[in-house]
Amino acid sequence: MNLHEYQSKIILKQYGVPVPEGGVANTPEEAVKVAEVLRSSTGTDKWVIKAQVHAGGRGKGGGVKIAKSIDEVRQYADEIIGMMLITPQTSAEGKLVRKVYVEQNIYYPGPNQPSEIYLSLLLNRKSGHIIIMYSPRGGMDIEKVAEETPGQIFTEEIDPKLGLQQYQARKVAFNLELKADAFKNMVRFLDAIYTAYIKSDASLIEINPLFKTSDDKIIAADAKVVIDNNALFRHPDIASMRDFNEEDPIEVEASRYDLNYVKLNGNVGCMVNGAGLAMATMDIIKLSGGDPANFLDVGGSANAKRVEEGFRIILKDPAVKAILVNIFGGIVRCDRVAQGIVDAYKNIGDIRVPIIVRLQGTNAVEAKKLIDESGLKVHSATTLEEAASLVNTVLK
Repeated sequence: MNLHEYQSKIILKQYGVPVPEGGVANTPEEAVKVAEVLRSSTGTDKWVIKAQVHAGGRGKGGGVKIAKSIDEVRQYADEIIGMMLITPQTSAEGKLVRKVYVEQNIYYPGPNQPSEIYLSLLLNRKSGHIIIMYSPRGGMDIEKVAEETPGQIFTEEIDPKLGLQQYQARKVAFNLELKADAFKNMVRFLDAIYTAYIKSDASLIEINPLFKTSDDKIIAADAKVVIDNNALFRHPDIASMRDFNEEDPIEVEASRYDLNYVKLNGNVGCMVNGAGLAMATMDIIKLSGGDPANFLDVGGSANAKRVEEGFRIILKDPAVKAILVNIFGGIVRCDRVAQGIVDAYKNIGDIRVPIIVRLQGTNAVEAKKLIDESGLKVHSATTLEEAASLVNTVLK
């Protein structure tokens, strides 16, 4: 589950990770109130106004502004709230900004040179280790750094059975060329953020930039946290932070029926049971000359209701020109799935795209007979090759 920056910082702060003081605002008036509170509590005379959307590169799209007065806070909040923010990580249409985060300024003068660092924690699924990825050249152009000077990107792998070792934290600080107080503060920061990663069941924490202030404090100037969906039952407080406005409405609807759905950009809808079979089905669609329009896994215990809802969700995509149903009957009987397909076809009505159905496993013969004798415009297939051929045929 993706979180907004302000939500990410709430979580990080709970585990002792230093973050700037700030507050979220839904209107320019609320933004002004937050700015006034920050001026009173921190003494700041500048504020950062940040669009809150699930996308990176906000600064490049005009979604981050530095306000030097309360009037500018109101002006920038008014400009950002309601805008369609376009960044390298959004669609061409952009994302609607519904709220902003007003934050104290941490780019203040001091005895030392400030700097921006890149830092992230993520899981290496191959090794089962947690990776700290970092670079002394953080900021908006980190992708260019990775492409042009990959030697400036460092990694440190942590065995979760042992946890972050102090020598590893010191190695990171050394590679970042930090000294004195900045070095010590970085070691403490790493200990806190690793704890946050583990305790919150995060799959990703990305800090860009991680800011070394002019007085050598280490502060998470930005934060992106992604929580493992499978662990949300342990974190009802985090689960309540889910912002449905930032998600595809069809994917949100699919989740209500326990359907694993991801929209893609193709023309052939697919419905399967099992992630591995889904990947194979999408390969078959590509080999047949089509493009997958979605990933839809109805699960191992697919029933008639779930199959029907799967059809309804796939058909919401106007780009879909055909649907391929590929079900392996192990836990579920194929004839029950077939009956669900027939019932769904009749209940939905007026389905104008061809449907290819391949059912294999328990009672597959009975299932094929049900489909063939239904009188509906449903093509049945026995093998993957036959299903691919039918997809190719109906797309012509």
